[in-house]
Amino acid sequence: MAPLGKSIVLLGLAMVAVGLILWAASGLPWLDGIGRLPGDIYVRRGNFSFYFPLTTSIIISVVLTLLFALLRR
Repeated sequence: MAPLGKSIVLLGLAMVAVGLILWAASGLPWLDGIGRLPGDIYVRRGNFSFYFPLTTSIIISVVLTLLFALLRR
């Protein structure tokens, strides 16, 4: 069980690090468009709203895939 515990702690620390980076970078003007790209789905009807960042998800997926492919070599 010790390796599983270490893995969970490391994953938690990585999530905190990413959260801090995103929080610190929230004031950068070139990041304002993230999450509001053409192709992102937003539906508002009455008191109901639904948002799904489809294009943003695809872009992040491609960037992470390329990054991990480069780090794997």
